[in-house]
Amino acid sequence: MVGTSRREFLAAAALPAVARGPGSRHMFVCLHETTSAGFGFREAMEGYAKAGVRAVEVTFPKLQEFIQAESPAVARRLLADLGLTVVSCGSQTGIAEPTPARAKNLAALKAKCELAQAMGFDRMVMPSFTFERYKEDDYRRAVDNLREAGEIAKPYGLTLMLEFVRTTNFIGSLPTALKLVREAGHPNVKVMLDTYHFWGGVSKFEDLELLRDGELHHLHFEDTPASPPRELLEQRHRVYPGQGIAPLRRILDVLWRKKYAGPLSVELFDPVIQKTDPYEIARRVRAATEPLLR
Repeated sequence: MVGTSRREFLAAAALPAVARGPGSRHMFVCLHETTSAGFGFREAMEGYAKAGVRAVEVTFPKLQEFIQAESPAVARRLLADLGLTVVSCGSQTGIAEPTPARAKNLAALKAKCELAQAMGFDRMVMPSFTFERYKEDDYRRAVDNLREAGEIAKPYGLTLMLEFVRTTNFIGSLPTALKLVREAGHPNVKVMLDTYHFWGGVSKFEDLELLRDGELHHLHFEDTPASPPRELLEQRHRVYPGQGIAPLRRILDVLWRKKYAGPLSVELFDPVIQKTDPYEIARRVRAATEPLLR
């Protein structure tokens, strides 16, 4: 179990509970439910709210498990009673890149869109996570694939957010993600950024300048550790903001200048963290993240 030092506890307790949140026109702290994968939907949401977090990113497996035992109405009421705003929900892979499983992936996407609409959610992450080999022509097909996905999401009032992944063989950098989203030109397809994939991958700091004002739609916010070597990094190696080597404050400065106003969604995969009391994790996330905000 990950402990919380007295200094961290006092730092979190001193932070205003709703100083910045959804609708504040500022960046604000958000917790991704993956960070509490060892707990159920209710336990995670109650822990986050108790610690003063007001924005969450939910995962479909935990939500579906809760809904099967209760109902979408009960889930919506729980979130409302806790004062939580869901800024994004789940994810669907295999959408942008050409793949034999595309029809299956699109069917899964539609089912998730239906659930998102039933819950009143309006955004979903769309990661490119594949190890297949591709050619340049496949990127032209990806533009059409993104448009098709946008058309599926449109009737549900859902925006799909393309996430580049540092280890993928297809969309692994900010410039590539921006190029494809811009060429697709669909109002329901936007670009997002994960600081771990950004700093630990092939993107360069200067690539942030490619962003147009207000173009970034969502942000996953974690640090990159100094060890192991970057070539050996895995998802589980992500660390709390401020515990690694990524220039997070400089990144936020650029994003602020680029008029990003939205969540800093902390998504951690460390198995020890995922089994730690969600309340303790939320306090630590606030203590680590809020000092980095303007």
